[in-house]
Amino acid sequence: MPTILVVGATRGLGASIVKTYAADPKNQVLATARTTNPPANSNNISYIPSIDISTPEASSTLVHDLESRKITHLDIVIITAGYFATESLEEPSFSAQERMYKTCVIGPTILTTSLANAGSLLNSSSKVIFVSSESGSITLRHESEGGGNYGHHASKTALNMSAKLLSLDLKERGVAVAVVHPGFMRTEMTKGVGFDKFWDDGGAVTPDVAAKSLMEWIETFDVSKTGQYWAPRGAADIGTAEPVLGPKDKLPTPLQLPW
Repeated sequence: MPTILVVGATRGLGASIVKTYAADPKNQVLATARTTNPPANSNNISYIPSIDISTPEASSTLVHDLESRKITHLDIVIITAGYFATESLEEPSFSAQERMYKTCVIGPTILTTSLANAGSLLNSSSKVIFVSSESGSITLRHESEGGGNYGHHASKTALNMSAKLLSLDLKERGVAVAVVHPGFMRTEMTKGVGFDKFWDDGGAVTPDVAAKSLMEWIETFDVSKTGQYWAPRGAADIGTAEPVLGPKDKLPTPLQLPW
């Protein structure tokens, strides 16, 4: 029975991933929630409460919970937790950037190292997937898009670097590590920063659609591709793809993204 851990599992993409994996009774799905009162366990989904990835105690709390459940191996770990606040040249935000770095970079990195140091939780055949964004690609930043949103873009770039370094540290164990741009999604997060006005023109999809594409890609991912950066849905929703990489209809799907 494959054991899948989804971090950030009660909303958006994380919730869709949990639901889709749980549809297969052969999967054991562990799902983290920040709240102390997560959804009730059902079928093969077990919720782990009080895991706020932006806090120092999140990793030790999670490892302790896994040990109490006698989980000895994780086949797939998907870290989807994130935070997005908008900024501009005129209105930067120290506090927003601090929260984005804690949630999008520091928390996922510390959590993964904690799992790696907890017995055999991560070993041969484990896959660790960091949900990043095409916004973390320095190469894809183009004048057609403009600047701003410093913490959002830079935290995703930092996450990409952490994932790359973790892939080097864990490769000898046979652990495959990747970062992915799951697609532009119609979520409360993107709506909350006003990006819903771009949903139609930007080709935004529902979390269920993005989850399906991501999970299909994970099936093909192994240690031979560790340390890479991918867009399972291709370039369709990446606005700077054409000026940087060329015509979208000439680019493959899935698409390996440039750092």
